[in-house]
Amino acid sequence: MLMQPPLALGQVVHEVIEEMSKLPAAERLRESPLKIYERLWKKVSGKMGGFRSLDEETKYQKRGQEMVQRLIDNPGPLLKKIIKIREELPYFWLSEEENLILCGKIDWLEYLPQTDSVRILDFKTGKFDEDPDSLQLPIYNLLVTNCQKRSVTGASYWYLDRDDEPRLVKLPDLDSSYKRVMEIAQKIALARKLEHFKCRQKDGCRACLPLERIVAGQAEYVAVGEYKKDIYILN
Repeated sequence: MLMQPPLALGQVVHEVIEEMSKLPAAERLRESPLKIYERLWKKVSGKMGGFRSLDEETKYQKRGQEMVQRLIDNPGPLLKKIIKIREELPYFWLSEEENLILCGKIDWLEYLPQTDSVRILDFKTGKFDEDPDSLQLPIYNLLVTNCQKRSVTGASYWYLDRDDEPRLVKLPDLDSSYKRVMEIAQKIALARKLEHFKCRQKDGCRACLPLERIVAGQAEYVAVGEYKKDIYILN
């Protein structure tokens, strides 16, 4: 994994939210989220966050502080009852026959007592809106449906860089979600088997280019990160 400043910022803000999610609703703001943020920022300071200078790190650290302050100023969704999936990394068998497992982390599952259902809340720390055609919502829909017992009746994105509250987004139906994700999973499985993967974009995409830079020797190895991922930074 190529660690870069936007990724470091997003990692720390999401870890603050994760720590809050482990507490009962009435206790989530007992310890200042800004204090939690400052403590966690130490993990990505300097090279570990891909920062090339103190000025660059300070700029990103301030952006993250502003996002956490937005949560403090608008705590509504954070003070409601939530559902926690037991597994640290939720997963289920997409297809046992084809040996395909789908896994991923969900930021927040708000519990809706009036319908005994859950609503997905995903916190965004980037500058751009999520592509409506991305696989994120289909994946989340499948994960939440298969990794806990309640039905999923809604989803929201909270763009912490600019919005004071979450935006409702349309949740895709389960059948279309399964078909889209399964199609991509089968292509990935085949590419791994053949040891040949062709990027759909002629000049590479944002998923491929960082890995290409690592292979080309343009990055420096710094540590082993979460889930045993090797972490690199640009030279």
